[in-house]
Amino acid sequence: MDMAPSAPSLPTTALPTVNRRRVATAAALASAVEWYDYFVFGIAAALVLGDLYFPAGSSTAGVLASFATFAVGFLARPLGGVVAGHLGDKRGRKPMLVLALTLMGLATTGIGLLPTYDTIGVAAPILLVALRVVQGIAVGAQWGGAMLLATEYAPEGKRGVYGSVVQLGVPIGVVTANTVFLLAGAFTTDTAFAAWGWRIPFLIGLFVLALAWYIHAKVEETPEFRAAERALAEQEKAEQSSPLRTILRDHLGTVLLAGGSFAVNTATFYILITGVLDYTTRELGMRKSAVLTVSLCVSLTQLILIPAAAALSDRYGRIRVYTVGAIGIAAWAIPLFLLIDTGSLLWLAVATFVASCFLSIMYGPQAALFAELFTPEMRYTGASLGYQIAAVAGGGLAPFLMVLLLEATGTSMAVSGYLIALSAVALISIKVLAGRARSH
Repeated sequence: MDMAPSAPSLPTTALPTVNRRRVATAAALASAVEWYDYFVFGIAAALVLGDLYFPAGSSTAGVLASFATFAVGFLARPLGGVVAGHLGDKRGRKPMLVLALTLMGLATTGIGLLPTYDTIGVAAPILLVALRVVQGIAVGAQWGGAMLLATEYAPEGKRGVYGSVVQLGVPIGVVTANTVFLLAGAFTTDTAFAAWGWRIPFLIGLFVLALAWYIHAKVEETPEFRAAERALAEQEKAEQSSPLRTILRDHLGTVLLAGGSFAVNTATFYILITGVLDYTTRELGMRKSAVLTVSLCVSLTQLILIPAAAALSDRYGRIRVYTVGAIGIAAWAIPLFLLIDTGSLLWLAVATFVASCFLSIMYGPQAALFAELFTPEMRYTGASLGYQIAAVAGGGLAPFLMVLLLEATGTSMAVSGYLIALSAVALISIKVLAGRARSH
């Protein structure tokens, strides 16, 4: 039987369709705006932040420092996942999601207003790192809350599809971030863009605060949490319960396997949207606007592919669909960079589109898969921690490691080898998870 090692089935509480749709829409919007704010930093790190905040003797050193700051946000994500997960399992999904959105909006706006190194000296990179840490904490807290709002409201048999609306936040965030950067570049000169045009995408982060208020005022807590809350209230009369302690004591292996299964997805994704942007513009001499346009178009295709993969997982099983995506990433890792290295915009589009297809095949069922690994009273903590471990192990260091590998070896095949190694870890983790499912 092909399934995740799961908790008991989620209850199919009878809820009005309009309520389900409102919650699903709010979760999708929360994910989209949160990821938009997170991704504008990655694009800016590849294009301008190195020169503005980390002046150095070479462009490579500046980019490495900028990507290191990008990675710092990932190191903070598990902290956000653990704290919000613990409180989200104890106090509710919605309050933690509202808090995460508020933190992200404030941090992103702060980056947009932050003076550069030339203006305030060493305080500039220190403050940039601090704000990036807040972004990391916010996105670490956000994913679990948005994912559980969607999946815990899902009707029976459609948990994968409902979970995928949260996953759609990633391509929507990428498309929006790329679009805003393209517009900022189109309506400013190169000098004006470096001086102030790059700040525009960050200042749009103010809109996140409006969405946080809407969710706080209009969205109800999930029925599964309310049921779990009643059960926990009875249990806590006898003893204090800690979701984090329970996860670390009894389910740490599942958390680590979940992280191991997904690290290759996050690494490949951030290499495509950030590492490749730097590589193609700085090393291959391709135009910034052309590369951003390709990234935008490829991300648009994910709006179809992600829910399609999720629907397949509802029908054929999470593990089966998930495995196909991981195998595909491994198989395409070498052709991916052989095509990019041609310097052709067409082959760049083909290379990244195929890679994006395999990413979508994994990403579509991932929210439902992670939700099914844990019972409701520990689901926010367990799912968030597994996801954020993958983010640190894969995504956070991927652009930084890509630049190091390229500098050390002089060949992009080293980056392909890195992706193949992570794919092997993913397939081993998936196989163990599947074995645990069959033993249940």
